[in-house]
Amino acid sequence: MSAVPDGKKLVRSPSGLRMVPENGAFSSPFYFDEPQWVPDKECPRCMQCDTKFDFLTRKHHCRRCGKCFCDKCCSKKVPLPRMCFVDPVRQCAECGLLSQKEMEFYDKQLKLLLNGGSFLVTQGNSEKSEAMMCRLSNNHRYLFMVGVSHLQVELARISSVQILTDGFAPGGGNSRPSGMLLQYKLPASQDIQELRLTAHEERKVAASWLAAMHKAAKLLYESRDQ
Repeated sequence: MSAVPDGKKLVRSPSGLRMVPENGAFSSPFYFDEPQWVPDKECPRCMQCDTKFDFLTRKHHCRRCGKCFCDKCCSKKVPLPRMCFVDPVRQCAECGLLSQKEMEFYDKQLKLLLNGGSFLVTQGNSEKSEAMMCRLSNNHRYLFMVGVSHLQVELARISSVQILTDGFAPGGGNSRPSGMLLQYKLPASQDIQELRLTAHEERKVAASWLAAMHKAAKLLYESRDQ
């Protein structure tokens, strides 16, 4: 096994081929573990429509929740990047809908986070701010903030993300994100640190980055609650 932190390997599981980090400690914080499949002997009927399984009606397991379904209730194959599957995998209707919604994050918002945005960064109660380029690391595990100084925050240690807005938009539309309050813990410490990010240059880009960060925070909390 390679010692390179970002190295990946192809593994085969009962659910399909997955491209996973060689070292599990370097997994994306958005990652889900594969679920334990409900044992065949414990599901004589489809867990959605209650159809009885027999020689003609086969049972299938949803790759996301692990429950048993008939082919009608679990026929669709949907991409599942949160479990690192190489190809789309069989999912029940409910899980497939969730995975399809998440694809917007992986197809669009994740790219925005990797490209970064320009912000004024304030640490704690300091009255001084520094112009920094903020972006997500390629392995999705850190927020990098680079200016005259350098900061990095591990996503796994973030305890709170609050998106700030400019208030009500003209015409009653959605207000545009203008900043973010970020609370996190330093390694080997329980003390809460706080950063305030305020959109600086290219405010439209910064607003899109903040909206993507809001979605990322939701996925982060879901992964923790798994």
